[in-house]
Amino acid sequence: MKIGITYDLRSDYLNDGYSMEETAEFDKESTIEGIEQAIQKAGHRTERIGNSKSLMKQLLNGERWEMVFNITEGLYGEGRESLVPALLDNYKIPYVFSGPVTLGISLNKAFAKQIIRDSNINTPDFFVLTKIEDIDLIQLEYPLFAKPISEGTGKGIDSKSKINSKTELLEVCSKLLEKFNQPVLIEEYLPGREFTVGVLGTGNEAFVPGGMEIVYKNSTNNIYSYENKENYEEIVDYIAVKDQLLKECEELALNVWKALNCFDGGRVDMKIDKLGRMSFIEVNPLAGLNPLTSDLPILCKLNGIGYQEIIDEVLKSAIKRNSVPCKK
Repeated sequence: MKIGITYDLRSDYLNDGYSMEETAEFDKESTIEGIEQAIQKAGHRTERIGNSKSLMKQLLNGERWEMVFNITEGLYGEGRESLVPALLDNYKIPYVFSGPVTLGISLNKAFAKQIIRDSNINTPDFFVLTKIEDIDLIQLEYPLFAKPISEGTGKGIDSKSKINSKTELLEVCSKLLEKFNQPVLIEEYLPGREFTVGVLGTGNEAFVPGGMEIVYKNSTNNIYSYENKENYEEIVDYIAVKDQLLKECEELALNVWKALNCFDGGRVDMKIDKLGRMSFIEVNPLAGLNPLTSDLPILCKLNGIGYQEIIDEVLKSAIKRNSVPCKK
């Protein structure tokens, strides 16, 4: 099968003058190489397409692929992750990972939480702040946690994200509204242990290959921020989740996966709330796939699953889901 690969290469955007934080969700060359080699090892031919602009040009020039392995994050707006799958849908080209509606809903953390809450899945109470004048409308129990509504990779999150007073809330939200030019998601803080859990497959065939607990080496720096994610080897330990705790993680992750109609592979982040219950934070249906540094490959490796097996499972799910004849 001829499989095209769509992606945003971080170095391209850095060369165009974007900052490290602005490009935090984009991929290294080693990520593209890892995916490409794994697809080829699975017996398929690959072709690098590049970002959404490159895809559009090639589609207009008549280029086609039997399937596209899409990891494009996009640059602007709440629909940025949805652009490539929407284009591919328009041209009836099958692709790997979730569709444009799921990606758009998942990127807007409040939309995702509304669906999760209505599906009777535990998640902290929240408020969406669109303008600072509405701060008096917030009726949540402190401490709170605030972050941009549609960012990933810990962007907009730091040690001040945990908020203990209205004064702190006003300061943090004012800065987030100005810097990111989007609403702020404010939710009741989850004080318990923190986990990220992998999911592979689709629908009733989806399964959890493993999960890992995020344990901070310094108890005073225990927010999974952009900075901490970038420097995770010095700041956090990742520990494989086992036994009854894993069952709780599995149940929540799979319920979330099905409720949001996620496809093929990704991650669900969760923490334990003040009552000791596992609680949904957010879902990443377009998870990082760097073989060495991304959370999904790391947690799979901790649980005895190699990178090739991840890509094999993702491809198997996408091929079956799209009923694509598997010509190698």
